[in-house]
Amino acid sequence: MAKRRPNGDGMVRKSKGRWEGRIVVGHKENGDSIFRYVYAKTQKELTEKMHRKLNEYQGVELTEDSKMTLGCWLDVWLEKYMKNTIRPSTFDSYKHMIESYVKPNLGGKTIAFVNSNDIQKMYIKVKKEGRINYRPKVGKSLSDSTIVRLHNMLHKAMDDAVKEHLIPKNPTAGAKPPKKPKPELQILNEEQLERFMDAIKDDIMWHDLFYTELTTGLRRGELCGLKWTDFDEREGTLKINRSVSHDKKGGIVEGETKTGQGKRVIILPKSTVDLLKERKIKSHSEWIFENPLKPERPVSPCSAYNRMKVILKKANLPSIRFHDLRHTFATHALTSGVDAKTLSGILGHTNASFTLDTYTHVTTDMQKRASEIVDDFVANIFGEGLDLI
Repeated sequence: MAKRRPNGDGMVRKSKGRWEGRIVVGHKENGDSIFRYVYAKTQKELTEKMHRKLNEYQGVELTEDSKMTLGCWLDVWLEKYMKNTIRPSTFDSYKHMIESYVKPNLGGKTIAFVNSNDIQKMYIKVKKEGRINYRPKVGKSLSDSTIVRLHNMLHKAMDDAVKEHLIPKNPTAGAKPPKKPKPELQILNEEQLERFMDAIKDDIMWHDLFYTELTTGLRRGELCGLKWTDFDEREGTLKINRSVSHDKKGGIVEGETKTGQGKRVIILPKSTVDLLKERKIKSHSEWIFENPLKPERPVSPCSAYNRMKVILKKANLPSIRFHDLRHTFATHALTSGVDAKTLSGILGHTNASFTLDTYTHVTTDMQKRASEIVDDFVANIFGEGLDLI
C-alpha cells in the first residue's frame, strides 16, 4: 500500500512548455491523495502561486465530496442542515433563491473552485436581470434587500461546506453585497392610535387581536399562533412558544419563533389579562385567536393583515404595515419610561443594543429630555448661577 502523503505536500515540474505544481489538500476514503493543481509560465511565477495555495489550504483536510458541484451541495445542505430547523416559509424562500439565482449562474461549478469573484459577479448579474416573473411595471432587477438575503443564505451554506471539509474557506467572505436598506419605521402617534382604538371598538371579530397586539408588540405570526395553554390568567403572563405562517399551498403551519430569544414569557397589562379572561370563557378552540370558519385552526396572518388595512382606511389613517403596530407599541413603551433591556425581553430581540439601534429616533429624544432633567436637578442643588471651571 502506498504511503499516505501529508497535506501540503507538493510537487513542481515543467511540462509542455509550462510549469505545473500540485498540492495535497485531502484524502479519499481509500487513502489516495486529493490534489489541487497550479500552472504558470515561469518557475518564479509558479513558486509564488504555490505559496499562496499552500497558505490557502494550510490545515485543511478536504474529502472526496469536494468534487461535487455547488448546486449539488446546496440540495444536500437544504435537506441536511435546513429542513426542520427553519420555518417552512424560510425554507421555501431559500429553495427559490437557489433554484432561481444560484443554480443558473454557479450551480454547475465544482464547489471547491467557487471563489469570491464568482459570487460577486453573480450578485451583479442577478441584481440587474434576476427577476424570474418579469413584469414591465415591476421591472426585472432585484432589490438590494433580496441580494442581501441571497448573500446571507449562501454565507450559511458555505460555512457548513467548510465544516464538511468540502472547501478550505468561505468564499462569500470576500464578496460584498449591497448594504441592507434600513426599513423606515412608521408608527401611529398618540392621536392616530386613539383613532385606531376607536375604530376597533365595535369590531367584535377583530378587536381582541388588535388590542393584544398594541399592548404586547408581538410579531404577527406569534400573535396568530397563541394557544390558551400559553395564557396564565392567574399570573397574568403569556408564553410565546411558536409562530404560524403560510406554506406554498396557502395552508397554515406551525414553526419556531424568529430567534432563540423569541421563546419568552411576557407579563401582560391588567387590561389585556381581563380581555383574554373574558375571551377564554366564550372560546371553543385551543387557539386564542381562532379562524372563525374553522375554529380548530388559528386565524390566518394574511387575514389579520387584510383586516388591519380595512380598519386603517376607514379611520383615515396611514397605510402602515402590520409590523408597524409592533413598532408603535415599542415606541410608546420607550417614551412612557420602559427601559430598553425590559422592552428587548418583551419584543424577543437578541439583545438590548439591537432594540436601542432600532428605535434611535425615540432614544435620541429621550436623551434630550434626560439632559433637561439633569440640568433641572443640578440647578436645584447648586443654584442657577453655577460657574463651571
